[in-house]
Amino acid sequence: MTSTKKTYTAPDGVTWNVIVQSPGSSNAMIVFRHPNGDSSRFDRYNWIISRGPESRSVTARLDTRKILEGLDAGTIMRLFQRSMPVSRKDPLKGPEPVRGD
Repeated sequence: MTSTKKTYTAPDGVTWNVIVQSPGSSNAMIVFRHPNGDSSRFDRYNWIISRGPESRSVTARLDTRKILEGLDAGTIMRLFQRSMPVSRKDPLKGPEPVRGD
Protein backbone atom coordinates (compact mmCIF):
# COMPACT_ATOMS: atom_id res chain seq x y z
CA MET A 1 0.00 0.00 0.00
CA THR A 2 1.35 3.43 -0.90
CA SER A 3 1.25 6.45 1.36
CA THR A 4 -1.63 8.87 0.97
CA LYS A 5 0.45 11.75 2.30
CA LYS A 6 2.85 13.53 0.00
CA THR A 7 5.12 16.52 0.42
CA TYR A 8 7.00 18.86 -1.88
CA THR A 9 10.21 20.65 -0.94
CA ALA A 10 10.47 23.96 -2.78
CA PRO A 11 13.81 25.41 -3.94
CA ASP A 12 13.78 27.76 -0.91
CA GLY A 13 13.78 24.74 1.43
CA VAL A 14 10.14 24.95 2.58
CA THR A 15 8.43 21.55 2.70
CA TRP A 16 4.78 21.80 1.70
CA ASN A 17 2.06 19.19 2.40
CA VAL A 18 0.26 18.13 -0.78
CA ILE A 19 -3.51 17.57 -0.45
CA VAL A 20 -6.24 16.77 -2.99
CA GLN A 21 -9.53 18.63 -2.44
CA SER A 22 -12.81 19.37 -4.20
CA PRO A 23 -12.88 16.45 -6.63
CA GLY A 24 -15.30 16.72 -9.51
CA SER A 25 -16.02 14.38 -12.37
CA SER A 26 -13.11 15.74 -14.41
CA ASN A 27 -10.95 17.87 -12.11
CA ALA A 28 -9.61 18.25 -8.59
CA MET A 29 -7.82 20.94 -6.63
CA ILE A 30 -4.26 20.25 -5.50
CA VAL A 31 -3.52 22.29 -2.37
CA PHE A 32 -0.01 22.98 -1.12
CA ARG A 33 -0.30 23.60 2.64
CA HIS A 34 2.40 25.78 4.17
CA PRO A 35 4.09 24.08 7.13
CA ASN A 36 3.47 26.88 9.65
CA GLY A 37 -0.17 25.77 9.94
CA ASP A 38 -1.22 29.04 11.60
CA SER A 39 -3.14 30.31 8.62
CA SER A 40 -4.01 29.41 5.07
CA ARG A 41 -2.57 32.77 3.96
CA PHE A 42 0.59 31.09 2.65
CA ASP A 43 -1.14 28.07 1.08
CA ARG A 44 -1.11 27.64 -2.69
CA TYR A 45 -3.29 25.68 -5.13
CA ASN A 46 -3.54 24.39 -8.67
CA TRP A 47 -5.99 22.21 -10.62
CA ILE A 48 -5.59 18.92 -12.39
CA ILE A 49 -7.83 17.85 -15.26
CA SER A 50 -8.74 14.19 -15.77
CA ARG A 51 -9.68 12.74 -19.13
CA GLY A 52 -10.66 9.36 -17.65
CA PRO A 53 -14.03 7.66 -18.09
CA GLU A 54 -15.52 9.37 -15.02
CA SER A 55 -15.07 12.75 -16.73
CA ARG A 56 -17.97 11.87 -19.05
CA SER A 57 -20.43 11.49 -16.16
CA VAL A 58 -21.63 14.57 -14.29
CA THR A 59 -22.51 12.45 -11.25
CA ALA A 60 -19.08 10.76 -10.96
CA ARG A 61 -16.38 11.97 -8.60
CA LEU A 62 -12.65 11.42 -8.87
CA ASP A 63 -11.07 9.43 -6.03
CA THR A 64 -8.76 11.78 -4.09
CA ARG A 65 -6.61 8.89 -2.85
CA LYS A 66 -6.01 7.62 -6.39
CA ILE A 67 -5.21 11.12 -7.61
CA LEU A 68 -2.65 11.67 -4.86
CA GLU A 69 -1.09 8.24 -5.39
CA GLY A 70 -0.81 9.00 -9.11
CA LEU A 71 1.12 12.24 -8.62
CA ASP A 72 4.84 11.70 -9.13
CA ALA A 73 7.56 14.12 -7.99
CA GLY A 74 7.86 15.78 -11.42
CA THR A 75 4.12 16.40 -11.69
CA ILE A 76 3.98 17.82 -8.16
CA MET A 77 6.91 20.12 -8.96
CA ARG A 78 5.20 21.41 -12.13
CA LEU A 79 1.90 21.92 -10.29
CA PHE A 80 3.69 23.89 -7.56
CA GLN A 81 5.60 26.03 -10.04
CA ARG A 82 2.31 27.08 -11.64
CA SER A 83 0.32 27.30 -8.41
CA MET A 84 -1.52 30.38 -7.19
CA PRO A 85 -1.87 31.81 -3.68
CA VAL A 86 -5.04 30.85 -1.81
CA SER A 87 -5.21 34.31 -0.20
CA ARG A 88 -4.54 37.73 -1.59
CA LYS A 89 -2.06 40.17 -0.06
CA ASP A 90 -2.80 41.55 3.38
CA PRO A 91 -5.39 44.35 2.92
CA LEU A 92 -4.48 45.94 6.26
CA LYS A 93 -1.04 46.95 5.04
CA GLY A 94 -2.56 49.40 2.57
CA PRO A 95 -1.88 49.73 -1.14
CA GLU A 96 1.48 48.90 -2.63
CA PRO A 97 3.64 51.99 -3.23
CA VAL A 98 3.53 53.35 -6.76
CA ARG A 99 6.70 54.58 -8.42
CA GLY A 100 6.38 58.12 -9.70
CA ASP A 101 8.79 57.96 -12.61
